[in-house]
Amino acid sequence: MAKRKSLSTAVPSENDWRTESDMSTLIEAEKIEKDPKRMAAVRKLAKSRLMGLAAIAAEGKDES
Repeated sequence: MAKRKSLSTAVPSENDWRTESDMSTLIEAEKIEKDPKRMAAVRKLAKSRLMGLAAIAAEGKDES
């Protein structure tokens, strides 16, 4: 009689999960980079956040 293969459920390790997540992130990033409207929105948000950080940094200059 032939042996049956075990159908045990393998629990992915934290590293496996992280690798899958990273791959999905990179695939999504490529999609965003190819979409001019999405990239424009990303650049607008990035500029806004950088300006906010610059304002915080400028406030702290007098206190050093």
